[in-house]
Amino acid sequence: MKIDILTLFPEVFDFLYSYSIVGRAISNKIINIKTSNIRDYSNNKHKKVDDYPFGGGKGMVMKPEPIAEAIKAHKNSDSKVIYLSPQGGLLTQEKAKTLSKETHIILLAGHYEGIDNRIIENYVDEEISIGDYVLTGGEIPVMVLIESVIRLIPGVLSSNESFEVESHYNGLLEYPQYTRPRVFENKSVPDILLSGDHSKIENWRKLKSFRTTLDKRPDLINSNTDLSNELEILDFLIKRIAKES
Repeated sequence: MKIDILTLFPEVFDFLYSYSIVGRAISNKIINIKTSNIRDYSNNKHKKVDDYPFGGGKGMVMKPEPIAEAIKAHKNSDSKVIYLSPQGGLLTQEKAKTLSKETHIILLAGHYEGIDNRIIENYVDEEISIGDYVLTGGEIPVMVLIESVIRLIPGVLSSNESFEVESHYNGLLEYPQYTRPRVFENKSVPDILLSGDHSKIENWRKLKSFRTTLDKRPDLINSNTDLSNELEILDFLIKRIAKES
């Protein structure tokens, strides 16, 4: 996958080339990330990229010309242009899975009071938000989207199991995890995890995954899990509840 980042602050993304799985994916040539400064596409001698909003109001708005030129310089027939915006659809695991199948995404990071709406109308394929709150700029949302997407690309993680059991991948939260020491501050690891019985451990994890979701995010059961899956889990819960360790 090729990722182009259009931003006013390209230096913010320098650490990505050495950061954890993102850096490894770049080194292994699984992904190609390029950052471009929108100011470089301004025809103003002072590289001005913002102006006052028509109709009045506080703050400045990013001008359309440099953004349009930046997009046109990077876009091809396979490109998907995404604007990180608080007005966009929410970034979910399902959305990340969909985006991981793209060959080229262009991520536009806005700033100030936003961008001229004609860019959204004429150049942006999709607006995406990382949550119902407002940040100073789109750089952090771009980073969140990049990591959520590339870890789902085949070959980036060591095996599919690394993400298939994680929270939200199948509409549920992940089961509790434990490591050494066996006893910590008088709390012991559940005995079933030490039993060596992989079938029982798998059943315990399914039960705990569903229980954790019910306790922490019951909305996921209603909104993100299809009915057949929900009924299957409920049936499993009924059969195993008496044997829970």
